[in-house]
Amino acid sequence: MKIVVQKFGGTSVATPESRRAAYRHIEQAKEDGYAVVVVVSAMGRRGDPYATDSLLSLLESSEASAAPVNLRERDMLMACGEIISAVVFAQELRARGHKVRAMTGAQAGILTSSDFGNARILDVRTDALHKALADGEIAIVAGFQGADEDGDVTTLGRGGSDTTATALGVALHAEVVDIFTDVSGIMTADPRIVDDARQLAQVTYTEICNMAYQGAKVIHPRAVELAMQGNVPIRVRSTMSDDPGTLVTQAARRLEHSSVFDQSVTGIAHTPNVAQIVVRGEGIGSSSIFQLMAEHQISLDFISVTPTEVAFTVPDGLADTAVHHLSQLGYRSQVRRGCAKVSAVGAGMMGVPGVMARIVDALASSGIDILQSADSHTTIWVLVDGSQMADAVRALHRAFQLAEV
Repeated sequence: MKIVVQKFGGTSVATPESRRAAYRHIEQAKEDGYAVVVVVSAMGRRGDPYATDSLLSLLESSEASAAPVNLRERDMLMACGEIISAVVFAQELRARGHKVRAMTGAQAGILTSSDFGNARILDVRTDALHKALADGEIAIVAGFQGADEDGDVTTLGRGGSDTTATALGVALHAEVVDIFTDVSGIMTADPRIVDDARQLAQVTYTEICNMAYQGAKVIHPRAVELAMQGNVPIRVRSTMSDDPGTLVTQAARRLEHSSVFDQSVTGIAHTPNVAQIVVRGEGIGSSSIFQLMAEHQISLDFISVTPTEVAFTVPDGLADTAVHHLSQLGYRSQVRRGCAKVSAVGAGMMGVPGVMARIVDALASSGIDILQSADSHTTIWVLVDGSQMADAVRALHRAFQLAEV
């Protein structure tokens, strides 16, 4: 049996019009001979009645907020939005003449850790899904959730429905996982910043993971990592069109109509609103600094260590807290708020000389100072002043001729 997993996000399930578009994709997959597993998010965004944030606001009333929130019960509440979506999807598809079975994450066999609010998938027991598909049913699974060994409802954290979809894709040995959203695919840069940003036909798992970690929000990197482990292709597509979208695979295959494989850089990502913190001193105890930040649950990024200096970034909103804790140990910090991280991502840069030189030249030509830099095999990061972030993204997009991809 050929299986496809299709995931529809909040905007794709929010209105009757968007759901009808989703149903057409499901029906097309059935016509193409696939058994279909559908993963749905909660309907809409904050303010919509069944969105996750709207459900959580029920715990913010004066009566409810007087006591600490029980995380186990919070997960029970958060899981409701996806269950509502699954039932509505199932009923509307049934009205269109299809055999359908709606399932919670637990009923679909998703076993997780007991880390409420950010559970990890430990196993996917596919018996119920295989039975539904063998009976000719479309399986509609509530995303973002599972259950632990005690049977308690758990949620998977940010990007949880994407993670549900790729986990099911791997467990079911699906031909492909389609991530349907409100964009037509993965772009070379944010089109709100770069007017001539182009849609990519193909990217590698590593490239899209890095782009997602650096600010591109089309798909959650944890979901991509699961697909990569199982070598299941992903397509990022628009619910409202038949565009094939962007294919994400182990290695980008060269296409006759595309020069993407020849590019050292595939895309430019950005992360705004970060603060750079620099701690200086002879024989500075970098291990004690990192241990201190870990004890206070402050995640560090863009770390640079020398014998006399430790530099790192944190979200702007955590800068004061980080500096306070450092001062308690006697460290004096220099803080630069309102920075942005701009990232050039591309599997093609590995072993290619001159990529950093092009980045430096492009930014210098635009009058943009590099405050800090770092690199890996597939990504080069630069820290710039936040007021110059958009100019930096555009400058790098031009420098690597990504409008021609």
